[in-house]
Amino acid sequence: MTLSTLDMAIFVVYILGLLFVAYWVSREEKGHQKNTNEYFLAGNSLPWWAIGASLIAANISAEQIIGMSGSGYAIGLGIASYEWMAALTLMLVGKYCLPIFLKKQIYTMPQFLQQRFDNRVRTTLAIFWLAVYVFVNLTAVLWLGALAVNALTGIDLFWSMALLALFSVSYSLYGGLKAVAFTDILQVVLLVFGGLFMSYLALDMIGAGAGVLAGFDTLLAKAPEKFDMILSPDNPHYVSLPGISVLVGGMWVMNLSYWGFNQYIIQRALAAPNLREAQKGIAFAAFLKLLMPIIVVLPGIAAVLILPDLAKPDQAYPQLMALMPSGLKGLIFAALVAAILSSLASMTNSVATLFTMDLYAQVKPAESQQHYVLVGRAVSLLSLLIALFTAKPLLGDFDQAFQYIQEFTGFFTPGIVVLFFMGMFWKKTTADAALLAAVGSAVFSFLFYQFWPALPFMDRVGLVFLLCLGLAIVVSLLQGNKVQAGAVELNDISFGTSKGFSLSLALVVLVLVVFYSVWW
Repeated sequence: MTLSTLDMAIFVVYILGLLFVAYWVSREEKGHQKNTNEYFLAGNSLPWWAIGASLIAANISAEQIIGMSGSGYAIGLGIASYEWMAALTLMLVGKYCLPIFLKKQIYTMPQFLQQRFDNRVRTTLAIFWLAVYVFVNLTAVLWLGALAVNALTGIDLFWSMALLALFSVSYSLYGGLKAVAFTDILQVVLLVFGGLFMSYLALDMIGAGAGVLAGFDTLLAKAPEKFDMILSPDNPHYVSLPGISVLVGGMWVMNLSYWGFNQYIIQRALAAPNLREAQKGIAFAAFLKLLMPIIVVLPGIAAVLILPDLAKPDQAYPQLMALMPSGLKGLIFAALVAAILSSLASMTNSVATLFTMDLYAQVKPAESQQHYVLVGRAVSLLSLLIALFTAKPLLGDFDQAFQYIQEFTGFFTPGIVVLFFMGMFWKKTTADAALLAAVGSAVFSFLFYQFWPALPFMDRVGLVFLLCLGLAIVVSLLQGNKVQAGAVELNDISFGTSKGFSLSLALVVLVLVVFYSVWW
């Protein structure tokens, strides 16, 4: 046991405060029961600051803090490209995608696909996202969070995961998205200050009493390779961050898929009362995203000097926490648990939304609003139980869980980006073309993975995106008589940006084609 009585007291106060805030914001008038809009979209009442904070809290989970710190330990500052490029991606999503999504008044991203294409596309993507959230995201957050809890408290890994799951459902199961979003404000404040404390103390430790700046200078002098943003082909981690293609290649596809079309991220923006409030929330999240490398990557780089003999990179953050003084250790531990609980609550709420609204409600459309909310709560609990018992078998043997997640999701994200972009900004795109792009993404990615294993996964994502885009265009042109009526409406509500955006997208595709042609 490495947590002192003071540390445990800080943690207990945090948990009690979290539960109080959650139940306070979720309270209802006597006799009132939540409907689906209130439970899944917070009654479209989230202000911009809650949206922005909740976006970051949902994103910065154990997979980010522990996983990216581990990648910082192994790779260096180059992994921060995900964070800084995400800030720009968020601004693009707020400008071009949110107007369309909010105009359609949707609960889920698959629901948008049904309105634009047909129910086949909706069902296919809903099932895919449910599988990813449960077997990739939830398992990763539980497993990596349990590693930290185990390192600091000595609690068995399984029971650490069980406690995290229990804390999460104790406040999110009743309150729904509103409870998740408003408690995320508390969690983000704790997350930011806890992470900054960790970076400050790690650098001060390296500086040997001479201060943070001296520690940073020492880190630069002794580990200069960890501050390379563009890795050379001879770098052992080039396969994870393949040089200049990080800036102009597949990372754009990964970021657009995650920040623009990912249910558990974009659901917060869908809960805004209007477009202006949603866009302000997105901008706030983009600002916070700029701080994340200091919080999640820098400690991992510092651990290279402080803890040079770690067995696995993902042990960097938990082991650094164990070195912190009493009191501060409790604060940082509470911040880490805050990130874990926020992500678990966000994911389970989105799993419930997807299953209830995209699958269950289609089979049983005549049930009451309260019945759907009850089903959503049951699904939230079931998804956590499944993740609890599959986390160790799926993730126990991976050194860098963050890279595992990116590698796996990279099989599918190119097709997702293609079908959303083509659906929003090219009215001739057909449902068959969208389905083929989604399926083709997995097929092309698997073929590259099997027959070109040396190809960095990020380059693979970029190439598969181009192939899926070409496939969707060809199929849509061949099926020109099958244009959906909804496409014209969607282009109309983009308020004239569609043509400019389409030209921009064409230019991006041209740049990608030229880049990959010259690069190889």
